[in-house]
Amino acid sequence: MLNFLNKWLPPNGSAHGPQIDQLIGLMHWLMAVLFVGWSLYFIYVLFRFRASKNPQASYTGSKSHFSSYIEIGVVVVEAILLVGFAIPAWAMWVTPHEDEASTLQVRVVGEQFAWNVQYPGADGIFGARDIGLVDSSNPLGLDRSDPYAKDDITTINQLHLPVDRPVTVLLSSKDVIHSFFLPAMRVKQDSIPGMEIPVHFKPVMTTPEEAQFPGCAANKTCWEIACAQLCGLGHYRMRGFYQIHSPESFDAWMADQVAKLGPAG
Repeated sequence: MLNFLNKWLPPNGSAHGPQIDQLIGLMHWLMAVLFVGWSLYFIYVLFRFRASKNPQASYTGSKSHFSSYIEIGVVVVEAILLVGFAIPAWAMWVTPHEDEASTLQVRVVGEQFAWNVQYPGADGIFGARDIGLVDSSNPLGLDRSDPYAKDDITTINQLHLPVDRPVTVLLSSKDVIHSFFLPAMRVKQDSIPGMEIPVHFKPVMTTPEEAQFPGCAANKTCWEIACAQLCGLGHYRMRGFYQIHSPESFDAWMADQVAKLGPAG
C-alpha cells in the first residue's frame, strides 16, 4: 500500500517521517477494507431484502449480531492504530531533543497572511519583543535596543534549516488559528494565539535543487510552508518556502544574513 501511495506523497525528509508514512499506509488499508466490505454488504442487502421477495414489511428486522461484531472489530483496529502507532509518532515531535545544546531553535509566528521567522543570533538567545513596535517593517515587534536582539535574524515566508541537526520550532500566532504544515518534513501543528507550541523534528534530507526557492517557482516544485487551517479571505495565498541546507550551506546563509544586519550585528 505504501509503495502505491508514495506515487503521490511528498518525499520523506525527516527522522520521524517513516513512522508517519507507516501510519498513513495502515489507515489506507483499514479504509480500503471498510469500503470494500460495506459496499459488498450494501449490495447483499439490496438483493436479500428486495421488494419482490419481501412484499410485507418486517418490524423485527435481522436478529443476527454479525454487524455488531464487525463494528467491535473496527473499533479494536482503530484503537491499535491510535495507541500503537499514532501516539508514539506524535510523541516523537512533541518530546524535546535529548541533545539540547546542538538543537537549533527557530521562532515562527503566523499572521494573516504570512509566516514570520526569527533566528537567535550567535548568542543563541531570542531578543525581546514589544507589541508597541509592531509595524509593516517589523512584524514581530523586535526590540533592537535589547542586547540579545541586536544579532537576531528575521525573515518573512522564508525558513532555512540545516540537515542532520535537531530543530525546535517555537510556534505561535498573532491573530487567528493557523496550521503550520511542512509536507516533506511530515510536520503539521496548529499555531494558536496566546500559546507558544514547540515542535521538534530532525531533517535528514537536503532540499533538491528543483525545489529550492526562487528557482522552483516557475515549475511550482517548491517545498512550501502551507497554512492547513482556513484563516480568512487571504488563506489561499498564505504560503512560505523552506529549504534544508547542508551544514556548510546553512552556515554560509546565516553569515550572509548577519552581514546584512550591518554594524549592529
